[in-house]
Amino acid sequence: MRLLHPDGSLVHLAYCTNVHPAEDLPGIRAQLSGFAARVRDLLGVQRLGVGLWLPYDAAHALLADRTELVRLRGLLTDLGLEVVTLNGFPYRGFHQEVVKYRVYSPDWACADRLRYTLALAEILAALLPDDVTEGTISTLPLAWRTGWTDAKADTTARMLTELARGLRELSGRAGKVIRVGFEPEPGCIVETTAQAARHLRDVDRDFLGVCLDACHLAVGFEDPAVELDLPIVKLQVSCAIEAPPGAHAALASFDEPRFLHQSRSASGFTDDLAEALAGGLPSEETWRVHFHMPLHAAAPPPLTTTSPYLRGLLGTLLGGATPRTRHLEVETYTWSVLPSEGGGSGNLAEGMAAELDWTRRELLALGLKEL
Repeated sequence: MRLLHPDGSLVHLAYCTNVHPAEDLPGIRAQLSGFAARVRDLLGVQRLGVGLWLPYDAAHALLADRTELVRLRGLLTDLGLEVVTLNGFPYRGFHQEVVKYRVYSPDWACADRLRYTLALAEILAALLPDDVTEGTISTLPLAWRTGWTDAKADTTARMLTELARGLRELSGRAGKVIRVGFEPEPGCIVETTAQAARHLRDVDRDFLGVCLDACHLAVGFEDPAVELDLPIVKLQVSCAIEAPPGAHAALASFDEPRFLHQSRSASGFTDDLAEALAGGLPSEETWRVHFHMPLHAAAPPPLTTTSPYLRGLLGTLLGGATPRTRHLEVETYTWSVLPSEGGGSGNLAEGMAAELDWTRRELLALGLKEL
């Protein structure tokens, strides 16, 4: 949906379709017709934003047959949907039985990642509404930290130069600016905003910047009043789960085998929740876990979520005289693995609509107006 910032800037709010398991074009069209359109109806809006996840095979099919790209654009229009952002982090297989570390492959030292991202940029330029001139793509924070070498760093730097060059060429040819944001995440080469500033200091800032994920920043105990001189091309609106001292055992039902759930306290970290529960984090400290929680719902007591952190971050980025980002994407991809007490038994379309409505109300409270 579209909102107007007090300074006159257009702000786009979408939900990310990586919550759906479809990885081919028929499945993607079905999720738009059967799910996204339902969410739009529940919200009562004329136009709903969707942050498309197009895995490699679907992206390749769209570019191999441009009639499929025209068909997809027509379907979006017919359903009252619009696409201004893509999620280019997962490459494929995001809903396999076990994903874990696989989500970071291929990384930015691999030419496949470059080709995939430039393909997404080409697709997004064709899908953007006629009155929108800028699109965004989120991508992984260079690589998972283990196995990182100077040679990989040098290769990655060359890939990012080629990425910016390709995006600039696309802009001149298509008349649309597509910007890519690297998404800091616990355990990765770019884990924090400080690391983003260091590793991305030499990138072409006309086309490259960061995508901030509120869950990731909260897990890292970053200050929501974030200071960063890199462009913030997108915000992923998300919450982590939190356990105060004495309540850590209540996290056991969130230890599931599909996704990686990096866990942090003020003085410790583990790469997954199982390690934390096995004694990997200090018992006297509050834990935060990379498990995307529904924005509108309370966690099962005594657990809480980091929604206060998210509110603070929204205020930082959207509450000032000018917005520091104009693309927002609700990204709760974990609905299928939520324990029932955490909201997993609810209707997905109703839950997604409730998350978008929660975000809409937070933005309206900051002075934005719905269009």
